[in-house]
Amino acid sequence: MAPEITVAGLGEQRRLLDRIPWHLFLVVAAIAALGVWNLASATRAWHEPVWRAQLLFLGAGSALALLVCLVDYRHGLRLAYVFYAVVLILLVLTLLKGHRVMGARRWLVMGPLRLQPSELAKIAVALAVARWFHMDAGKRAGLYGPAALAVPVLLTLAPALLVLRQPDLGTAVVIVAVGGTVILFAGVNWRTLAALAGAVAIAAVLAWPHLKPYQRKRLEIFMNPEGDALGAGYHVKQSMIAVGSGQGTGKGWGQGTQTMLSFLPEQHTDFIFSVWAEEHGFVGCLLLLGLYLALVASALGIAGNARERFGHLAVVGVAAMLFWQAAVNMGMVVGLLPVVGVPLPLMSYGGSAALTALAGVGIVGSVAVRRFVN
Repeated sequence: MAPEITVAGLGEQRRLLDRIPWHLFLVVAAIAALGVWNLASATRAWHEPVWRAQLLFLGAGSALALLVCLVDYRHGLRLAYVFYAVVLILLVLTLLKGHRVMGARRWLVMGPLRLQPSELAKIAVALAVARWFHMDAGKRAGLYGPAALAVPVLLTLAPALLVLRQPDLGTAVVIVAVGGTVILFAGVNWRTLAALAGAVAIAAVLAWPHLKPYQRKRLEIFMNPEGDALGAGYHVKQSMIAVGSGQGTGKGWGQGTQTMLSFLPEQHTDFIFSVWAEEHGFVGCLLLLGLYLALVASALGIAGNARERFGHLAVVGVAAMLFWQAAVNMGMVVGLLPVVGVPLPLMSYGGSAALTALAGVGIVGSVAVRRFVN
C-alpha cells in the first residue's frame, strides 16, 4: 500500500527546503566552480580532461550533500559508532589489500571504483567524538580534565595511526586536528590544554624514528628549504616560485609558465593552489581565502545555533576538517608548513575528497534546517 501524502507532510518538507542555508551552498558552489576552472588550466596540456572527471565527482557530491541535508542529522547520532567501526575496518583492509602506489597503500579498488577510506575517517572521527560528548553531557560538572578525555582521544588516534601506517602523514595530521578541535569546543580546562600540548610534543618525538625516510626528509627540508633545492626541496621551491611569480593580479588563465612547463609537482592535486596563485596573483588568492573563511564562518555560525550538543559538535568537526585542510595545503605550498600531501578542499582533483567534503557540507545543512524542528 502506497504511503499517504498529507498536506501537513508536504508543508513540513516545504519548510525544510525554505530553511536550507543557501548562502553556505552558494559559497561551496563558488569554490567548486573556481576549482574546476583552475583544474582545466592546470591540466590543459594533458591528453586526459581531468576537469571533466572532477565535474562528475562534484555532481555526485552535490546530490549526496542535498540528500544528507534533507535527512535528519540525528540519525547520525544513532549510527555514528557504526559508521566509525566500518571506517576502521576499511582502513585495516586498505593496509592489508589496498592498491599500492609509490610505496603507499591508500586506496581500495573495487572494479572501476577507487575509494580512499582515510577521507571518510575525517567525518567518522567528527561524528564519533561528537556523539561521545553528547552522551556524556550532564554527567560531569565543569570543564573536562585530562583523565576524562581518554575515550575521545582514543577515538581520534585509532584511525589516525592506521592512516599513518599507509603511510599518509598529512591526512593523519588532519584527522588529529579534527578530533582535537571538537574536543576543544566541548570544553577543556587549561591543565588539559597543557597536557594535550605536552602529549603532542612527546608523540612527535616518539614518532620520528618510525617515519618513512622521505617523510623525515620533508621535515628537514622545511627547516632548511635551500638544503636540497634540486632534490627533496624541489617541490616546495618550484611552488614558491609559482606563487611569487603571480605577483598582484597573476599571469592570467592558462598563462602560468611553472604550470605549462610542468615544473610544478602534483599540480592537479596537492599543489593546485600554486597554479591558482601563479595565474590569478595576490588578488585571486585573497578571493579564494575569503571564500574559505566565509565557508568556515558560516558553518560555525550554524554550529552556534544548533539545537543540541551533537549537532553543534558535528558541525564544528566538519568546519575543522575544511579549515585545517585548507590551512595545511596553503601553508605547505608557500613554505610555511612541511609538504605533507593534503589536498585543497573542493579545488584539488579527487573523488573521495570531493564526496567527503560535500557530505560534510550536507551535515551542516541538515543541522541548519532542523534548528526549529522537533
